[in-house]
Amino acid sequence: MGGVDHRPRPVQLRDDAVTHTNVIAPQTPSTETAQLLGPTRAALLSALTHPASTAQLAARHFLSPATVSYHLGILHRAGLVTRSRAGRAVLYRRTVEGSRLAKNR
Repeated sequence: MGGVDHRPRPVQLRDDAVTHTNVIAPQTPSTETAQLLGPTRAALLSALTHPASTAQLAARHFLSPATVSYHLGILHRAGLVTRSRAGRAVLYRRTVEGSRLAKNR
């Protein structure tokens, strides 16, 4: 029989979403921060030890860029992160308040 091959395909990892000069290692947020913000937002806030783009954070946390963008938007409206354009990318940084909250371990 012809048709579609339904066998699972191997996972292919893309390397173009993360720049090797500024890799963002996931950080484990405190239990209190995770309870306050939710685990995803707390992990993203904790990971922003250096400015990072949505694509960098998405690749590092195994999330879609849309999901990361959604959570960063909430953190931005809460005053916990700022954003600025760097060429074609938007870089997110923790604010003083965001850093205080992320370091509350």
